Amino acid sequence: MQEYSDLSVLLIDPSQHMRSGLHNMLGQLGITRIEHGVSAGTAIRLLEKKAFDLVFCEYDLGNEHGQDGQQLLEDLRHHKLISPSTIFIMLTTEGVYSKVVSAAELTPTDYILKPFTVDVLAQRIARAVDRRGALLPIHQMIERNRLREAILSSEVAAAANPRYATECARLRAETHTALGEVPQAEALYREILETRPLGWAQLGLARCQFQQGQLAETLDTLQRLIDDNPKYMAAYDLMARTQQALGQPAEARAALEAAVSISPHMVRRLRHLGQVAMQAGDLEAAEKTYRQVVAKSRYSEFRDPEDHVNLVRALVQKGDAHGAANALRELERSARSGPATDACKAFSAALVQDLNGNGAALHAELANAVRAASEADGLSSALRLGLAEHCLQQGMDEQGMQLLDALAGDPVSGISEADAAAVYERAGRPELAQNQGDSVERYLDGLVRQAAARSGQGDQRGAIEVLQVAVRRRPGNAGLISALAAAMLRLMGDSGWESALGEQCAALLIRMRKADPHHPMLAALSSQYVTLRGKQ
Repeated sequence: MQEYSDLSVLLIDPSQHMRSGLHNMLGQLGITRIEHGVSAGTAIRLLEKKAFDLVFCEYDLGNEHGQDGQQLLEDLRHHKLISPSTIFIMLTTEGVYSKVVSAAELTPTDYILKPFTVDVLAQRIARAVDRRGALLPIHQMIERNRLREAILSSEVAAAANPRYATECARLRAETHTALGEVPQAEALYREILETRPLGWAQLGLARCQFQQGQLAETLDTLQRLIDDNPKYMAAYDLMARTQQALGQPAEARAALEAAVSISPHMVRRLRHLGQVAMQAGDLEAAEKTYRQVVAKSRYSEFRDPEDHVNLVRALVQKGDAHGAANALRELERSARSGPATDACKAFSAALVQDLNGNGAALHAELANAVRAASEADGLSSALRLGLAEHCLQQGMDEQGMQLLDALAGDPVSGISEADAAAVYERAGRPELAQNQGDSVERYLDGLVRQAAARSGQGDQRGAIEVLQVAVRRRPGNAGLISALAAAMLRLMGDSGWESALGEQCAALLIRMRKADPHHPMLAALSSQYVTLRGKQ
């Protein structure tokens, strides 16, 4: 079949006999660009190197650590190793299918029940290729971050392909969410649910409610979802986050423990459970959970050296110096080298030295950790906050303030100035928060002057870049927002309308209206935006 000859395929199955049989079937359909993965690990390494159009994955991967095909799919999506347009078909038995089909949020493109014939395989591939073709323009717009065009593409695709209208609506809702338009996404999820009680739509509605601070409503929606689908794992995760936000740590822990009892091999969920146990002061449970995390991720392609730091921290707080030292040695033996690992090793060593009362060694290891963290990508904000707090507790003010300043100034860290101030309080150094605030204000004043200088020299794009840094640092400051919006409008007035810049400017004006609806520049900037938008 010539229409399939260009498809590249990855087969993931530990059984050579099953791979060979499927390989031969695909060959009968004209598909010859086929590679094999004998395990989740080998498949991941292949997908890190190249993209495939079509992935066939056996549900039961025979992994001694328990990962199945569904969990592999979730890891691949989470780490963006397969694109949304990749066709992912799960091969499974009828008994397994009946257990997993209603429970997973991230579903495969299709399931094929074993045993199957070449004709069944051909039908399923044809259906998957047709679906991919219908949704591909939407996925391409999303991957290029052209989100407004993605919404339009989803409406066009739904009209042209009514059988995929629900999937188009899902993509449209997710895109509205990505744009920060949560009420529009909520309306779409409610519209979908009026037709069918789909689990992913219930979860989407709950996420919209959570983002809008409607925490009681979120719990109600999630409880209904769990009542309908007791094995819908993502519902438990969001329920725990919601209960944490409501100040209900015991309930959050119970939700995560229920999820772990159903699906004990998802490392990200175990990490969350360990975090909740640590916050509750249950060091025995935290140690037990983090040991599970370390054990389950030891042979994973996605292992994280921070797991060892968390285990060391739990053991140190228990006063178990021997156990903490052993966990540190395990980290030194097993983790891949690199700045992130070096930072985790040094921070863990600092915690052990602190427990042993070795002040000089403690300071040296904290300094090593800060140095490595400054060069590392991928370290969590939580680890950096913990490192900053320990530095401040030990009188290493410059290092601690440096870490907190970098976090508060990073728009993707999720750390606000208030979060940084809380660290100063916990470390017993509240006076430094005011010093830091004064320093930030001087820094922002300098940015504004720098932007004005660039604008005066005719470098409007340079001025915009500088002001964007300032706005990221003070996202609710209407004065900074107005300066940035004015710079964008000035550039487009001189050089012509730019869609991406126009979208950013519109979002800024909305934020400005929320921050200060009576700001003296708001009406003039809004009018200028409308005028320029009309001339495009």
